[in-house]
This record gives sequence, C-alpha cells and structure tokens, in this order.
Amino acid sequence: MTDAVAHPPPSEPRAGLSTRARVLIGLFGAAVILTLLRPFLPDALIRVPEWAIPPLEPALDAIFAWFQNDLGLIHVTRAISGWLGVAIDAAANLLYGKSRWPRLDALPWSAVAGVAAVLGWWLGGWKLSLLAGGTFVWTALMGQWKWTMETMSVIVIAAPVSFVIGLILGISAWKWKRFERAIRPILAILQTLPFYTYLLPAVIFFKVGPTAASVATIVYAMPPMILMTAVGLKKVPPEVVEAGKMAGCTRWQMLTRVFIPSARSEILVGLNQVIMLSLAMVVLTAFIGMPGLGAKLLAMMNSFKLGRSFEIGITIVLLAITLDRLSKAWVVKQPEHFEKGTPWWQRHFFLVLGIATFVFFLLVAQVVPYLDEIGRRQAFSMGKEIDTAMKTALAWDWVQATTNGIRYFFNLFILIPTENALLYVPTFAVIAAVAGICYALGGAQPAIIGAVFFTTVAFFGWWDRAMLTLHSTVTAVLLAVLIGMPIAIWASRSARASRGAIFVCDTAQTFPSFIYLLPAIMLFGISPITVILSILIYTMVPVIRYTIEGLRGVPVELTEAADMAGATRWQKLKNVQLPLAMPTIAVGLNQALMFAFFMVIIAAFIGTRDIGQELQRTLAGTHLGKNFVLGFSVVFMALTFDIAINAWAERRRRALGLA
Repeated sequence: MTDAVAHPPPSEPRAGLSTRARVLIGLFGAAVILTLLRPFLPDALIRVPEWAIPPLEPALDAIFAWFQNDLGLIHVTRAISGWLGVAIDAAANLLYGKSRWPRLDALPWSAVAGVAAVLGWWLGGWKLSLLAGGTFVWTALMGQWKWTMETMSVIVIAAPVSFVIGLILGISAWKWKRFERAIRPILAILQTLPFYTYLLPAVIFFKVGPTAASVATIVYAMPPMILMTAVGLKKVPPEVVEAGKMAGCTRWQMLTRVFIPSARSEILVGLNQVIMLSLAMVVLTAFIGMPGLGAKLLAMMNSFKLGRSFEIGITIVLLAITLDRLSKAWVVKQPEHFEKGTPWWQRHFFLVLGIATFVFFLLVAQVVPYLDEIGRRQAFSMGKEIDTAMKTALAWDWVQATTNGIRYFFNLFILIPTENALLYVPTFAVIAAVAGICYALGGAQPAIIGAVFFTTVAFFGWWDRAMLTLHSTVTAVLLAVLIGMPIAIWASRSARASRGAIFVCDTAQTFPSFIYLLPAIMLFGISPITVILSILIYTMVPVIRYTIEGLRGVPVELTEAADMAGATRWQKLKNVQLPLAMPTIAVGLNQALMFAFFMVIIAAFIGTRDIGQELQRTLAGTHLGKNFVLGFSVVFMALTFDIAINAWAERRRRALGLA
C-alpha cells in the first residue's frame, strides 16, 4: 500500500490593502518623506514663497474702506452708536451716577443688592437669594461697586438687544429653510472667530469705549440665541400645533401664543448663553477702552498686583455664577396659577416685595450714607495684604524649587523640542498629515476640507505663527486629556463624586476666560508654560465633564453582563465602558479644542509669539485686513478639527446603534 502523499491546500490569494489603508499610507507617507527630505527641498516646498501669497490684507482693507467711506456705512454705524450711547449712558447714570441723561443720582448699592436677593428668592429660594444678594454686598464691601456697575451698564443694554435680534433671526431660520442653510456656516464661523476679530471692526465703526464694547458683545453673544430659538421651535409637538390651528389662531397668534411658549425652555437656555457670553466679552473689551472690572483686572495684572487681581477675579466669578444661576432658574421655573378672586398683591407677592425692598433701602440710604456708597477708604479690601502674602508664599524655597523645576522640565524637554519640530516640518507635509488625521477620523469629506482649510492658512502668509498657535493648542489639550480623563474615570465610579465633579465643572464654565490666567501667572510668572497651564485649566473642564457623562451613561445591563463574564475593572473599562462612552467623550474633546483655540488668543496678553500676539497688535491700528486674515487662520484650523471629530463621533454613534 503506497503512502498517501499529503498535499497542502492551495494557498488563498492574499487580500490587498483596503482603500482606506492605501489613502492613509499615502498621506502619512508623503508627510514623512517630505520631512526627511527637507534639507534637499527647494524653499517653495518648505514654505509658501512670498511671491505666491495673494495680497489679501490690502484688498480687504480697500473693501472695508469702500464700505466705510464710499458707501457711507460709517454714517449708519455712527448713528447706531449714538442711539446705543444714549441707552448706555442712561444705564450708567442709574447704576453708578455718570453725569449724563437722565441725570439722576446713582442707585444705592443696598437697594440693588436687596432687589437681587428678592429676585433670587422668587426664582430659586433662599439659597439663590443669598447668592444673588451676597454677590452685590461683596462687590460693595470690596470697594468695587463702580467698576462692577460700569460692566453691568453695558450688559443690561447689550444682552437684551442680542436676545431680541437673535430671537428674530432664530424665528427666521425656523421659518425659511434657505435662510437657515445660509446662516448656519456664518454662525459656525462667528462661534470660532477669535475675540480680537470682533474688537477692531467695532472700534473702527463705533469708536473706542462702551459703545464699541456693546456692539462687539451683541454680535459675540448672538449665535447661541439664534440656534436655540430655531431648535426650540422645531421641537414643538405636532399635536400642539394642530390644537392651535383648530382654535382658529392667526399666524401671529400661532407664533406668539403657541410656538414661542412651547419653545420657552430652549429660548431661555439661549438667553442664559447670551448673558454669560455678554459678561465674558464685556470683560475682554477692556482691550478697546471699556472701563469696568475687565479694565481694572487688566491693569492689576499688568502691574503684577496679585492680591487686587485676586479680589477682582472673585468678583467676576461671583457675578458670573449669579447671572448663570438666576437665568438657569428662570429656565426651569414654571408659571404660577392662582384661583379666581385671589388678591392682586398675593398674585404678585415678589413684585410687591421687590418694590418695597427697593423703596426701603432707597430711603434708608438717605439717612445712612454707608448704605448708599462705600468709599475706597471704607472698603474691606485686603488686596495689599493678599498681595504680600502671595508673594511671600511664592518666594518660599520649596515653592520656588517646585515651580522652577516644572518650568525647566516642560520648557526644555516638551515645549521647545516639540515647537521646533513642528516648525521644522515643511508646510505641505503638515497639510498631508492633517488630511490623514481627518481621513482616519471622518473619511474623505473631512480630509478634503482639512486639506483645503490648512492650504488656505498657508497662503494667508502667517504659517509659522499659525503653527505656534496649533502647537500650544494641541499640547494643552493632550495634557488636559492625560490629566482630566483619569480624574473623570475615578469620579464616574460613584454618583456622589460624579455630582461633585460635574458641579465644579459647571461652575468653572461660568468663569470668564481672563480668570484662568491668574493661577498660571501667580505660579510661573510670564513664560511659555504659563500659556500652556492657563489653556490646560480651561480645557480640562469639558474633558472631565463629558467623560463622566459618557461613562455614567453606559447602560447598567452591559456593565452587569461584563461583571457576570468575570471581567476585571480594567477590562470592563477598556472593552465596555470607554467604547460606548466614546461618542460623548468626543464631544468633550471637540469642546476642549474649541476652548483651547479661544484661550490661546487670550493668552497673548501674557506674551506669546503666535497669531494671538499679531491680532493684539492690530488693535493699535486700523489694519482690518490683517485682523480678518489672522482671525480666519484660527477659524479654519478650529473648523478642521471640529468637522473631523464630529464626523468620527457620528460614525461611532452609528456603529453602536445610537444615531
């Protein structure tokens, strides 16, 4: 019997690389090859040559000059400036006694604090009453009343105007689809523009000072109001609409008595965002001559008076938290209903109480001057003492050794090497790498958009400055992820820790961005690590918040199934919780990047070499063209990552069946 010869089975043809893999290899391979060949490349392949950069800046300057002078837009804006000036002067006269129309005495601080306390009680009970009243009491006792009222005089005008215009545009976007499609990209750009890009046009068209500040604030705060109004009106249930039609409502009645009341929560959320963004912008308009808390904080930080800066920072934070909590309480508060025949004063108890409180303190302040105005010598400010204590503490040997060690390590081993490496890479290698990252995250469309956007930035002529901005942003966000995600994972393990962490994050998100510069400057002075630390603190908030929400939102059945399968805590986190939470975590990462692009521009105040520094210089002149080119450089970089991360998150949601 012959031995059977065993023949191996025919080998199957080897599968080729997928299209996705070939594209990624091509893009990243091109980036690597261009970088390795940099010493041998012609200058035109390393950076876009000067002769190839289109003259956008002078062209934009000419266009703006034509609008301003030839078309006569300056006369329209100056007329608007006059109307706004009258309204702001009237508010200023009432709040801090500016000698303008209607030439009344300033309201006593005690009357304002008392009315704020009554408003807080009506909206949210005694705790909110204590917060609202206490904030204004603190402001007066610290000798910061006039500065705070200078800030509030613009907010009380700008926020209502922004709310009304945003409401009208939001209704228009809901009503007409073409208008919505046209306005959405504009809103996306407005929400990513650096704040300096809002300031210079406001100064040129509306003069330096509170009027320009109010215009910049109105435009800056408007986008979320438009979006939330459109979203709220779209969510009105069809049965509610049918009921209104069956009742014989006219179009105006349908809008005012059916749609808007039904969308009340979303519209008030938009109002909350308008108020918070108004406060943030008014503080930042100190750069264009707006007096108030922002201007004083800027002056104190320039003088390195940490104690006084700290006190002003607390006031801004308290004001932000108060406005945020009051507006959020208004969102959830439902209208009260009374039985027929209820006396008027019972139906309007808090209105009566507010008027009585105001009149009481108005009269008492005439007798007790301390309740009318607290002078600087009467104030309880401890700025000098805090300043001395901080400088003493920061001078301790172990503190100096720690901060110097951190500064030395980060500068020498992280910031300088990575910065030099990014600047070494040829322009088109960076574009290829960005396109590869976008393709890996979201596919062909985000990759094409990313390549077009970064190529546009290259031809704007500010590539190295843009790369320095990108370096600071990406470095800070990576550090925020490395530090914030472990904190969020730990907090997500218990309901109590999760509530506490989310409360801290929600509170921190109300802080105006200037506040995040304070701890960084106190610890590290003026240095590159200060910029990174301020961005890091600012961006850790969305990373922690959305990671907690994502992990806590994983269905209990799936985690229990993992436990029953004998998975360890690490296996459960790695294979179940994190994959399911990734779409939500991606939202936090996207927000962190947007926050970082915003914060890196503000950090120019403490000394940077990036686009923010150039934008700040444009405020000293009338270079609108340069201002817009620099601003859109940041916009295009931010939108590239925004589109790619959102596309990736959407793909993950579809893969998990959550879309």
